[in-house]
Amino acid sequence: MADYAHPEVLVTTEWVANHRSDPTIRLIEVDVDTTAYEQGHIDGAVGWNWQTQLQDNIRRDLIEKSVLERLLGQAGVSNDTTIIVYGDNNNWFAAYAFWQLKYYGHKDVRLMNGGRKKWLEEKRPLTTDAAKVPSTTYRATGPDESIRARKEQIFPIIERKSTAQLVDVRSVDEFTGKIIAPPGMNETAQRAGHIPGAANIPWAQAANEDGTFKSYDQLKQLYQAKGVNGSDPVIAYCRIGERSSHTWFVLKYLLGYHNVQNYDGSWTEWGNLVGAPIEKEIAAAAR
Repeated sequence: MADYAHPEVLVTTEWVANHRSDPTIRLIEVDVDTTAYEQGHIDGAVGWNWQTQLQDNIRRDLIEKSVLERLLGQAGVSNDTTIIVYGDNNNWFAAYAFWQLKYYGHKDVRLMNGGRKKWLEEKRPLTTDAAKVPSTTYRATGPDESIRARKEQIFPIIERKSTAQLVDVRSVDEFTGKIIAPPGMNETAQRAGHIPGAANIPWAQAANEDGTFKSYDQLKQLYQAKGVNGSDPVIAYCRIGERSSHTWFVLKYLLGYHNVQNYDGSWTEWGNLVGAPIEKEIAAAAR
C-alpha cells in the first residue's frame, strides 16, 4: 500500500486483527442494512445501517450534522478516535461512510482494505455479540462542501463553461441506458442514460478479486485510459452516491488527485430532473 498517494487511509485485515482492542480505535461495519453484521462481525465493531442511519429518507439527503454527532456518540467515538470502516461489496457502503465522515470533518478515518470479504476469506474470527461501547459527546465540524458536488455544478460542465471531468461509475448497461438501475433496486429514475460527456469507468474495476484495491499503477492506467488524469477537477457519480464515493476515495486518496467531488444526488436526481440533458448512445461507453 506504500505506493498510494495517501497510504495512511488504508489498513490491512492483519492490522485490524492486532489493534481491534485498542481503546483509541473504533471499528464500524457499514452496509445497506445490518443483516450481515447480525450474522457475525469483527469483535468490537459497531454496526451501521446505511439506509436508516446514514440517510435522511424524508429529505432524501445526507443526515444532518447533529444526527451524525449523536450517531458517533452512540458508537463511542470522540473527535480524536481513529475510525476504521469496513463492509461488504468491496467496501462501497464503507467508502460512503468514509466520505460522509470527511464531509463533517472527522480527522482520522480509514478503510480496512478488502473489507468483510477479505476478513472472511482469511477465516478470521467473527462474533454475534453486539459491541458494548461507552457513549461520548461528539462535536462535528464542516460541512466540507469541497468534496461534495451539487446538480448546479453539472450544467456548466455540459455547457463547456467548466473544465471538470465527469466520471460515471455505474455499469455499462446503466450508462448506455439499457437499464435504469441494478436489478432489485427500488430507488430509480424516470429516464435511463448518462450525463453528456461523462466517462464510464465502473467502480468495481478499481478492486481486486479479494476486494482489496488495485495497485497505484493499475489504478493510474485504468483512469488515464479514459482521460481522467487529475489535471482537471473530477466529479464522480452513480445512482445514489455510494458506488461513486468508492471511486472518489480511489481518485482522491489512492491516486492523489487534488480536486475530486462526489455527486451524491447522482442518477436518481439527474434522471428525474426537468430540463437536464442525457445521452444514451452505446458508443459513448467506449470513450
